[in-house]
Amino acid sequence: MTDLIDETADYVLELASSQRLSILIGLLNEDLTPTEFAKEIDATKQEVHRNFLRLEKTGLIKKKVSGKYSLTTFGQTVCTQVPSLVFLTQNRKYFEEHTFGGIPHKFQMRCGQLANSQYVKGVSKVLEQWKEIYKNSDDYIYEILSDVPLDLIEPLVKKIKQGVKFNYVFSESAVVPKGRKALLKKLGFDKLIEKGLIERKMEKNVQTVVVLNEKEACLMFPSLDGESDISEMFYSNDPMFHEWCLDYFRYCWYGSDVFRESKLKE
Repeated sequence: MTDLIDETADYVLELASSQRLSILIGLLNEDLTPTEFAKEIDATKQEVHRNFLRLEKTGLIKKKVSGKYSLTTFGQTVCTQVPSLVFLTQNRKYFEEHTFGGIPHKFQMRCGQLANSQYVKGVSKVLEQWKEIYKNSDDYIYEILSDVPLDLIEPLVKKIKQGVKFNYVFSESAVVPKGRKALLKKLGFDKLIEKGLIERKMEKNVQTVVVLNEKEACLMFPSLDGESDISEMFYSNDPMFHEWCLDYFRYCWYGSDVFRESKLKE
């Protein structure tokens, strides 16, 4: 086991160079010679050639008959992990105060899909972006919710009445705002449920909040104490980011219980 750890540490060392990491990322898109890559990044041929040889020696890249280099299967696999490091590095301060909470390990391993996203801070900015997701929806709105921002209910119902499908997973432990029931009744929420435009389920304790339509998504991780935090979010219309959020929603949806209004407290 010790030998395996030592060998892995050697590979990590190979990645601990911005130029070698850039070479690997560059070879994801196309095969290159050291000279071609040196021109792309405006570096000396000698330095780049030396790093190509180091990566070749470790089996991350290989030289083809044409003289160009390409990633090996091992190198390609290593590169799939780089976006995860990028996401966590970019948001290091955020994760000093937040956690992945109860998200299954398989989704944590895919956090690189969240790298191409925009960080939004401040409750008012978060709610505005949230409303935009409602506004831009044409087919569906999916949510995993721990709280019910009262001023989001009307714009949501407006879209549902236009034929947008609404599915949501709600936290059993949520404390809903006063006036919610009266507002839902006024807006005809029950009739929309009867029409099949709204489906809902319940989870014991929602920590991570997700809101998405068919094109874009936002994601809010819990604070270190496990409480949901809707004062900060990651937002993106990137397909990989959206895929992560959609997969996580489906995972929670199929693992949730029947919705019971009686469990909610005002």
